[in-house]
Amino acid sequence: MYKILKKEYLANNIWLMDIEAPRVAKSCEPGQFVIVKTDEKGERIPLTVCDYDREKGTVTIVFQTVGASTEELKAYEVGDSVMDFVGPLGCASELIQMSEEELKKESILFVCGGVGTAPVYPQVKWMKNHGIDVDVIIGARTKDIMILENEMKEVAKNLYVATDDGSYGFKGNGCDMINELVKNQGKTYTRVVAIGPMIMMKFVALLTKELNIPTIVSMNPIMVDGTGMCGACRLQVGDEIKFACVDGPEFDGHLVDFDQAMQRQGMYKTEEGRAMLKLKEGDTHSGGCGNC
Repeated sequence: MYKILKKEYLANNIWLMDIEAPRVAKSCEPGQFVIVKTDEKGERIPLTVCDYDREKGTVTIVFQTVGASTEELKAYEVGDSVMDFVGPLGCASELIQMSEEELKKESILFVCGGVGTAPVYPQVKWMKNHGIDVDVIIGARTKDIMILENEMKEVAKNLYVATDDGSYGFKGNGCDMINELVKNQGKTYTRVVAIGPMIMMKFVALLTKELNIPTIVSMNPIMVDGTGMCGACRLQVGDEIKFACVDGPEFDGHLVDFDQAMQRQGMYKTEEGRAMLKLKEGDTHSGGCGNC
């Protein structure tokens, strides 16, 4: 059992929890995820690691209540325990695998939207702790649903806030903010990391391709099983078939077929749709555990 040590409401049905999980905290890295299961009958909930404390043995998760499983998790309070907390899963961010010397030659911009701010935070924090300055854009529809702004201010060199309705910060979305920084303010970036809703990542990738800036996206929004067995996170990346949970979640944003991924996500919600995908995709429908 894994005890909940902290529970905090952030915004827009988004919750933060610190979970006591020493073995996971000891091994996890920015970019990876965990699977939470509240009890024996509960569904598997893949959640990106928002933060971790190796000394305290805690892992921080952030989730939005979008279905029965997350509603059930929301009902848990400090002192309660979840049955399973499995991880770390997936591959760590490719950036943290680069040498500090290489990273210091880069000029990196992180673009996050919605709950995607949570998985961006540990990467930016890691950069700060290793002496790497990065810029960050947090985008939201309105000020009321923005999360982790203060935490991000502490670790980013420059934090830019954008809201679609102009209620806070720059008026516009993440792409508008990128255009403002690059085209109007003359900033140059060697790499962009975009994490958020798929539609947001799609348009960021289209823009950065136009601007000739290599871009990493995190495809964690499409995970279900988290082991590659179910086929939900199957992706077309260039001319290859990948699975977000075992091959990612990070991929080259300019190679991901976002339209196919979003279409599959819609189909996967129904039993008929899942059956059709399995029939159509054959042996490439699922990727196994990736370790067998």
